[in-house]
Amino acid sequence: MSTTAVPAVERRDTFACFGSRCTVIVADADSAAAFSAVATARRRLLEWHQQFSRFVPGSELTRLNEDPRETVPVSPLMRRVVESAVRAAAATDGLVDPTLLGELERAGYDGHFEGDGIPLASALARAPERRAGRPAAEARWRLVRTDRRTGTVARPPGVRIDPGGIAKGVFADELAVQLARYEAVVVDCGGDLRLGGTEAPAREVHVASPFDDAILHTFVLRSGGVATSGIGKRSWVGVDGRVAHHLLDPATGAPAFSGVVQVTALAPTATEAEALSKAALLRGPAEAGGVLVHGGVVVLDSGDFLVLDPG
Repeated sequence: MSTTAVPAVERRDTFACFGSRCTVIVADADSAAAFSAVATARRRLLEWHQQFSRFVPGSELTRLNEDPRETVPVSPLMRRVVESAVRAAAATDGLVDPTLLGELERAGYDGHFEGDGIPLASALARAPERRAGRPAAEARWRLVRTDRRTGTVARPPGVRIDPGGIAKGVFADELAVQLARYEAVVVDCGGDLRLGGTEAPAREVHVASPFDDAILHTFVLRSGGVATSGIGKRSWVGVDGRVAHHLLDPATGAPAFSGVVQVTALAPTATEAEALSKAALLRGPAEAGGVLVHGGVVVLDSGDFLVLDPG
């Protein structure tokens, strides 16, 4: 007797979340199960938006930053997000710094960014002299601690936390693990991507130019993480007349203009890819390629770009 394998049915959903767009794809021979998995993933992402956004009054992140105690009980996922952010800071020598919330607010990033901002070419024309980012001398991130046993985050009162894109990487990885039993899975949390599944097919992952959305390169991947950091979509003119964006040089607390405008990083996880992409952008043209140990694409001010294939 022989049996015929039931082909996998792909279910997907794209929706607004985290001030961007999220997409969840699940493929499985059990179509109903795949549909339910996508719906559950969507619900969790929307719940996590409310729980972790610094723009939501009363969110867990807002309460943590407002809590006058040095040690604060937090949810398990909040602890993992903060832990991941501190690890990213340590792995990048402080370039990916989760304690720059005050500096972000002063730069004008105090709400969900609406619209496409000013054109990248215009932003670059008004930008200051290019210089690579450097760690902050005070390294406040070293004062942030997490404790799995007690389920707490500790930091000196007044040190506020903004995990930024690291949180989206954690969410993508968390959902990918929860959905790992399905044949194919893609979780895209606003540009932080995680692919996997028991029989994951090869998928094309396109890297678009920050200048005109032309496709610069296409990776073909079955699993792993992908993340892009850049200044092309979120640049604005501040109240002081200076051009600004959301990627800061920790040493100065000001928007970084390093000579690199966008980096896409590949890594085993979305969380690591997020950290690598931001660190590579801040390092500048001379060192960005060396940061991308798993491969990626570096785009310069000039529009020239460098592709590093996965090793």
